[in-house]
Amino acid sequence: MKKTPTAEEMLVKMAGLCAGAEQCTADIRQKILKQGFSTEEAEKMLAYLGANKYIDDARYARAYAVDKVRFSGWGKMKVRMGLRAKGMNDSLISQALDYVPSEEYCDALEKVLMSKARSLDLADVKDRQKLYRHLASRGFESQLIISAMRKCIKSKTS
Repeated sequence: MKKTPTAEEMLVKMAGLCAGAEQCTADIRQKILKQGFSTEEAEKMLAYLGANKYIDDARYARAYAVDKVRFSGWGKMKVRMGLRAKGMNDSLISQALDYVPSEEYCDALEKVLMSKARSLDLADVKDRQKLYRHLASRGFESQLIISAMRKCIKSKTS
């Protein structure tokens, strides 16, 4: 049977977790509450972690946005939804999305497009629709998708 950690042990554990990788306030709050601590105790721990720079939601949001674009091939709309689900406010989300380099963002779109396009015949309207839906489901904006698809189709016919 597991022993419930003391508040000090939990604080040390959460500080170690935050030191190892970026964490957001909502995730750490959930972990603390799951261990049976009161909301008041959780808020005290979160205040300590924030004051000592273990937790910084702006820093977390920037890292999340860049990593999801770079490694997962997500578009900004999907990143925005992911950050909202983590309890981030809109201004923090906008700042994080502005932090994503536009060249890297376009490269991510092109990489996802080319990967999916390999299995499709872009001369076929249904396959172009399939590609569009795929890119939209990854969170890319319509105008960027259309532009990238035109560029891809043009390069294949040239």
